[in-house]
Amino acid sequence: MKKRLSLMLALILLCSVMVTACGEGSDNGKAEGEYKMALLLSGPANDQGWNATAVEGLTKVKDELGFETAYMENVQLADTEASFRDYASQGYNLIMGHGFQYGEPALKVAKEFPNAYFASTESNSQGENMASYVVGAEQGAYIMGLIAGSMTKANKVGVVGGFEQPSIIKEVEAFKLGVKEVKPEAEVASVYISSFTDVTAGSTAAKSMIDQGADILYHVANQAGTGVIKSAEEAKILALGNSYDQNSIAPDTVICSTVYNIPKVVYEAAKQVKEGDFKGGVFNLGMTEGVVEIAPFHSFEEKLSAETKELINKKIEEIKNGSFEVPIIEKAQ
Repeated sequence: MKKRLSLMLALILLCSVMVTACGEGSDNGKAEGEYKMALLLSGPANDQGWNATAVEGLTKVKDELGFETAYMENVQLADTEASFRDYASQGYNLIMGHGFQYGEPALKVAKEFPNAYFASTESNSQGENMASYVVGAEQGAYIMGLIAGSMTKANKVGVVGGFEQPSIIKEVEAFKLGVKEVKPEAEVASVYISSFTDVTAGSTAAKSMIDQGADILYHVANQAGTGVIKSAEEAKILALGNSYDQNSIAPDTVICSTVYNIPKVVYEAAKQVKEGDFKGGVFNLGMTEGVVEIAPFHSFEEKLSAETKELINKKIEEIKNGSFEVPIIEKAQ
């Protein structure tokens, strides 16, 4: 009888220890791995630009927050609602669309799944369980314009945009303003290729600008922008990257790049969900918040004049402290 009682007490103690151990490290009653986040991308995950930055953030969410994660590449507008709905139906806690075009579909599906959270970058949609994170990309584009205006010898530069939509137009127009700030007489050609993934279209647009005498090119076209950079490399002219440090694509061609800290945006949204702090709304994030930066100059460090670098640093500081605000122009000029 004593042996049986001792055995029962031991089992009770063991169960108590196991329950306590299982409870450790959980938030809001959920254990590690019970949180799930999905990401919708407009192009491939390995585009060395806009989409790659978001996937980097998703990896951080998995590694550091313990989320189960998934992403879907090349999500077309017609499939967006169904994609949001599919992930929500599978119990994903947070579904984020990476791009302006995902805002309205996210908000619509968010109303159908009040217990899940939805997000979009670059849109202006918002709801109780839906947030938009707007990157101050025009700030980085303006700095790229300063560089292009300072370094052009032909007084002709060009910029290739993806789709003619507000989130892209604001960068193209800010780039133009930056060029004109230092070189008022410079000509700035611009074209929209209606694609974020067509590398050939990006290359064709770039070659047309090169044929017209442009000696520096910029792009706001995600994967298609790699075609712009490679065409610049072939023509032995200079280029500027976008969203990611793209110097590695063409080290002797890419002077500098805008860098958008999308990993921070993705991570913070997931962290808020896990901690029960997620809030709907539209949130503007720029240089002040550490979301917009510029990449190193790499081998071009010594090729930029001291005056140019001083101007760049001055403008970045003014943007950060609020004494200078890059105009937001969302209609093509």
